[in-house]
This record gives sequence, structure tokens and C-alpha cells, in this order.
Amino acid sequence: MAASAPASSSPLVSTPDRGPWLADGPVGRDGALPAAVLFDRDGTLVVDVPYNGDPALVRLMPSAREAVDAVRAAGLPVGVVSNQSGVARGLLTRAQVEAVRRRVDELLGPFQVWAVCPHGPDDGCRCRKPAPGLVLAACARLGVPAARTTVIGDIGADMTAARAAGARGVLVPTPVTRAEEIEAADTVAPDLLTAVRLALGADPGDVRHRPLEVEER
Repeated sequence: MAASAPASSSPLVSTPDRGPWLADGPVGRDGALPAAVLFDRDGTLVVDVPYNGDPALVRLMPSAREAVDAVRAAGLPVGVVSNQSGVARGLLTRAQVEAVRRRVDELLGPFQVWAVCPHGPDDGCRCRKPAPGLVLAACARLGVPAARTTVIGDIGADMTAARAAGARGVLVPTPVTRAEEIEAADTVAPDLLTAVRLALGADPGDVRHRPLEVEER
């Protein structure tokens, strides 16, 4: 059964100087957070529907619920870092981004932080992946060092943002992931749950560091 988003979940709030939109979820069980796991949204947690502003179109990626639950069960904070350039392109409103965010929270349970970049590729912001701003902002909000944080995503921009922030990146390829992105990734996992097990310190045994077979995009 899907978990309901808590009434205490805050709305997305703009940060100064062309920073990301940020939203807090419920506070964790204790104030000493030893590490965190941050997920990309589209193509990682949910099926990528380009410029989606409709909560009804949100569909979970395979094992997304199990993966997020595993992080929570370990007592670690969990967050989302997401580029949403549809806002800058005039294809999405803040309200639509907020509605999709709340739907993801309903399906996966509340995340402790959301960091969303509403800017376009040419806007000169510091938050849009592959820049490190979203990762750094999420870590700052959680009070967790970026160096002890794992970022899980499906494309090279996620991995570059993690590396630039000093975080660990784990790539979970999909059919749109480029072969060169897989080649460049420090760590590649065959699925989301394996990526989380790796982030939690387990030895899944099937983590790959070489290119996987992917379709051309």
C-alpha cells in the first residue's frame, strides 16, 4: 500500500541567488545523521515522462519502493535531487512540480529533503546537474557531509554532479543511458536495489564497473 505524504511536509521554497527549490520532509529519528542517500527522480525513482506536470502519470521504476525502504530501514536520511528545466522552458509551473513531488511522496513515503533545479541549461545557475549545487544543497539541509553521501542516478549528469560535490555516485543504467556515461561512471549497478545495497555497505556481488548493454537514444 502506498504511504501518504505527511501533512508536515513543507512546500518547495526558492533559495536566493538562483539557487534550487528546496522542501523539507519529516525530521529523522535522531539529530546525528551519519550519511545520506540522494536519488535522481526521473528515470531513477519514477519512469521518465518528459516535462511531466501530471501526478496521474507518475509510475515507479522497478524496485524503487524496496530500494527507498531499505535506506530508511538502515536509519539513513533519504532525499531527491532533480533537474526540472521544464519550468525555465515555460512547460511547467511550480504548482505542477509540487503536485508531482507530492505524488512521489505518496507512492514512496516522505523524503527528508527535495532539491529541485527549475533553471534551464543556459541560465548560469550552480544547481543544475551536472553542477554540484543540488547535491550540496541537499546535504547542507540534512546536515550531512557530501563526502559521506551517495547519489544514485541513471545518467552521466547525476554522476558528474556527485563527483563534483565530493559525493559517491552509483549509476543505474536505463535504455537511454549512453554507453560513454556508463564507461565514465565510477560504479555501475544493474538495478536500483543493488545500488542501494552497495550504498549501505553490502557486497551485492553483481556490481559492474564496465559498460552494460544499452539501447541507443
